[in-house]
Amino acid sequence: MNTHSPALLVLVDGSVYAGVSFGAPGERIGEVVFNTSMTGYQEILTDPSYKGQIVVMTDVMIGNYGVNPQDVESRRPFVEGFAVREACPRPSNWRATQSLGDYLAEHGIPAISDIDTRALTRRLRDKGAMNGIISTTDLRVESLLEKVRAAPPMVGLDLARDVTCSHPYQWTEPPGGDERFHVVVYDFGVKYNILRCLRSVGCRVTVVPATTPAPDVLSLHPDGVVLSNGPGDPEPVAYGIEATRKLLGRVPIFGICLGHQILGLALGARTYKLRFGHHGGNHPVQNLRTGSVEITAQNHGFGVDADSIPGGTVDVTHISLNDGCNEGMRHRSLPAFSVQYHPEASPGPHDSRYLFDDFISLMEDA
Repeated sequence: MNTHSPALLVLVDGSVYAGVSFGAPGERIGEVVFNTSMTGYQEILTDPSYKGQIVVMTDVMIGNYGVNPQDVESRRPFVEGFAVREACPRPSNWRATQSLGDYLAEHGIPAISDIDTRALTRRLRDKGAMNGIISTTDLRVESLLEKVRAAPPMVGLDLARDVTCSHPYQWTEPPGGDERFHVVVYDFGVKYNILRCLRSVGCRVTVVPATTPAPDVLSLHPDGVVLSNGPGDPEPVAYGIEATRKLLGRVPIFGICLGHQILGLALGARTYKLRFGHHGGNHPVQNLRTGSVEITAQNHGFGVDADSIPGGTVDVTHISLNDGCNEGMRHRSLPAFSVQYHPEASPGPHDSRYLFDDFISLMEDA
């Protein structure tokens, strides 16, 4: 890893951030978003929901505890690029097996440090998430600006196909348990900790590709179906929306993040692009059923307009205390509910783990 070679991050609006490369050499384009988590950068890097995005960390120093093989949330990093104020080159942690910079270089992810991430975050907050380009090879601003302006926006992109598994498989970690229920998980970009949480509450877990038709899922005789998190715009995921429509009323459904949006679309709702999205491990959400406030992990750039669902068939169960948007809903007559945030955390707090128990209750009552 060369920690002295120059790098540029150029936004589509012409903003330029000059810094130092600490990942792989090269050039990548993505939607630039900021994440407010203080720790958990390895889980963030390997969250498939970040496919198509360049992640800016708002915390000052990143990389101080290194990386290790246990803390990944998928088979590889899916971010397009990574930007930090200060990258720690010498991690200090007994679990670390390599530095963050070496990990990024190994997986071909360009990264930039020594930039004013506070100024960058304020621009994204005020102007909204926008496309950007990180480069260590082409350092001509006009050339980079031309490239990034030719790239498509996030709206309209189906990225679930790029991150899903190619074949069905059984998830068995942690081992043991009574496996009272068989749950089929649609992999739109699923995080491993969702699968671990399902196992921990007594589920046998089968993961299927995002494009799996509903009859194929029903042929597995599941007690419940989970619609997982994932990247991109939910509207183009027509195959997932159609499958969900056919599964509604046939089997209990639990949607998480992109799965929440897909459930909403299957019920006839509209989705919309958020200005700069919700990304981080410290987002307050109110549970409208209990009145309690949960601190949640979030990573999404789209929202569900629950009021657009025909016939008032759902109740909004959770709202964001930052901007009031819909963070959870439950169907009034069908066994289906969803949340926009990440109850499995990784990284983040565990305030919302009870939702996996709620899913068990839904299957028990079905």
